[in-house]
Amino acid sequence: MRKILAGIMLFALAAGVATAVTSSSTPADEEAIKATALDYIEGWYEGDAARMERALHPELAKRIVATGPDGHSALQSMTAEQLIGYVRAGGGKATPAGERRMDVQVLDVYEGIASVRITAGEWVDYIHIGNVDGEWKIINVLWELTPEAKANMR
Repeated sequence: MRKILAGIMLFALAAGVATAVTSSSTPADEEAIKATALDYIEGWYEGDAARMERALHPELAKRIVATGPDGHSALQSMTAEQLIGYVRAGGGKATPAGERRMDVQVLDVYEGIASVRITAGEWVDYIHIGNVDGEWKIINVLWELTPEAKANMR
């Protein structure tokens, strides 16, 4: 009986800790995190380099695992400077308005870090955002093309 009670108490304690971890953000933090993600994706589609730059940490690492024609995977990387350059060149503006998708989900927030998922028209981004000097900035992006986008590339 003592083992059962100890197990129940341990479970309750663990559940309380888990709640504390996920409840460390405020509604204002979550809104600021979402605003950062929207600056990123809307800035892309609108060709607004200032919005994109505002969203990104200067040391951004944006990566995709790409499979080459030989069937081997390779990591392809993009910097903040490169991404902002693509925005200035109008990269996202080429996507027709009806095909633009900007679904933002704040997946988790803990203290000064957050994970966000953006489902866009032809890809999905998993984004790590950090609170840097009081501003939420995108630090890492791991992304993947949708199966439809991959099929259109062939």
